[in-house]
Amino acid sequence: MALLGGGDCAAPALCLLIVCITTAFSFSQGVQEEHPAEYRYPFIRPASSFSSQPLTTAYDYIIVGGGAAGCPLAATLSRNYTVLLLERGGTPFANANVSFMENFHISLADISPTSASQMFISTDGVFNSRARVLGGGTCINAGFYTRASASYVKSVGWDDKLVNESYPWVEDQIVHRPDLVPWQKTVRDSLVEIGISPFNGFTYDHLYGTKVGGTIFDRFGRRHTAAELLASANPQNLHVLVHASVQKIVFDTKTTGKNPRAVGVIFKDENGKTHKAILSKRQGSEIIVSSGAIGSPHLLLLSGIGPKKDLEKFNIPVVLDNKFVGKGMSDNPLNTIFVPSKTPVKQSLIQTVGITKLGVYIEASSGFGQSSDSIHCDHGIASAEIGQLSTIPPKQRTHEAIHEYKRQKKNLPHEAFKGGFILEKIAMPLSKGEITLSNTIIEDNPSVTFNYFSHPDDLARCVDGIRVVEKMLKSKHFSEYTQLDQDTVDKLLNMSVYANVNLIPRHTNDTSSLEQFCKDTVITIWHYHGGCHVGKVVDPDYRVIGVDRLRVIDGSTFKVSPGTNPQATVMMMGRYMGVKILRERLGKEAGV
Repeated sequence: MALLGGGDCAAPALCLLIVCITTAFSFSQGVQEEHPAEYRYPFIRPASSFSSQPLTTAYDYIIVGGGAAGCPLAATLSRNYTVLLLERGGTPFANANVSFMENFHISLADISPTSASQMFISTDGVFNSRARVLGGGTCINAGFYTRASASYVKSVGWDDKLVNESYPWVEDQIVHRPDLVPWQKTVRDSLVEIGISPFNGFTYDHLYGTKVGGTIFDRFGRRHTAAELLASANPQNLHVLVHASVQKIVFDTKTTGKNPRAVGVIFKDENGKTHKAILSKRQGSEIIVSSGAIGSPHLLLLSGIGPKKDLEKFNIPVVLDNKFVGKGMSDNPLNTIFVPSKTPVKQSLIQTVGITKLGVYIEASSGFGQSSDSIHCDHGIASAEIGQLSTIPPKQRTHEAIHEYKRQKKNLPHEAFKGGFILEKIAMPLSKGEITLSNTIIEDNPSVTFNYFSHPDDLARCVDGIRVVEKMLKSKHFSEYTQLDQDTVDKLLNMSVYANVNLIPRHTNDTSSLEQFCKDTVITIWHYHGGCHVGKVVDPDYRVIGVDRLRVIDGSTFKVSPGTNPQATVMMMGRYMGVKILRERLGKEAGV
């Protein structure tokens, strides 16, 4: 998820990384002890168990990445064929940081090797995260579930009927209708009041106006992830290995005049031991990479598929020279405004969205960061104390800046610890970046550049979005909800320079001032995508161009992130392509 990336994902969590950490960024959830709840399904095992498999075992499908696309894809293909699903992280089932909404921020603040999230910092200076857990971005995002628009589905060439069968397959298993908290109701009402209309009620559909979407959190605040879609698998045909870090794809390149053929993968288990998984020689067998918008192009590059000059720089044997691998990366820029409240605000993640015709989406979250000891905590890269680093320009966001903020925040008024964020996200950014290798270690992050706001249209849309937020804050619904007097608001505004209080800018009629605000306060909502575009790296059926028996199915193939939040479509895509592949191979006998 991409958070979910790749989707998905992340979702959006406004970077509310608010966990009390004794030393900056040192919180660790530790290695969890194994117990029955950790694996849940009999076909999930640690990667080290692979050594006990017969040496002659070969699989019809090897899927690299058990994320938002990989899990539904594996579950679907296993109905008729043997599938090996390899996930570099652990399981989410016994991980309280993943399972409960109240702990949402903890996984993101945890940068230990066993965390469900892996932090990276793009060359732009923006802190970011990618999932490292079975279920992918659905385990660490803000849970919002909404479909892609009908025009999006048409633009990518998907079959409408199969799409409309695949979304409900996901929804019936893990998606819920949210109970709106007062903060989200205020956001909803203010959006409608300022003209983001009509109000479309509760719907999964992507419609202009204001709506309430679905969520993968149930009414008890428990998260339901893509990993639970594995319950639909044929347990006799599916093997899932966790803590299986795929190092590279293995190819047969000996046949002159023919494309390289994927024949297997090399992976390391949790003990560092190397294994080789072999693909069946049966016609139609394939390796499918579903490692997300960062992981998939990264694995292709390390396997020898990419720009020749870049591969040779790291002494990687060239399997296929393709200059487009890792190119065309995008991340939807996010800017947040904190809205203080006189009274504590109940926690909420994304529930309401305004889909404007300005090329921006408006969302909201609330209540993360108002605990009694909050003043003593290091709250990560952008917290509910109003985005402690998001008023510092990206290149200046350092661990030292975090400590400096921690020293200064004791001067913040009490209102700074109560309230919520309004989020403004660019819908279809035109600014593009790339992924390149920084070394040959798959466990390390590659070098990632997004070039936020390098295209002037993105910057213009951000300015429009901030002005929408200003209108919301002046609406009667928000003024009645926050009950803040002007003196308190002025006090917070006057402190913003040295306390990094990310409130609405004073001079919103000054376009150049707002442009600078957009640049200085940009963060991520983890909806990055691209790097394996259709028509350049893969064909319309997601087969890698110039290579046999290899596909990429995930958000790395997207040129535009679908809907307001991509996780629904990434999961749908896994189911969709699984069904499509089965029908192509078996016709009506596929039974799906």
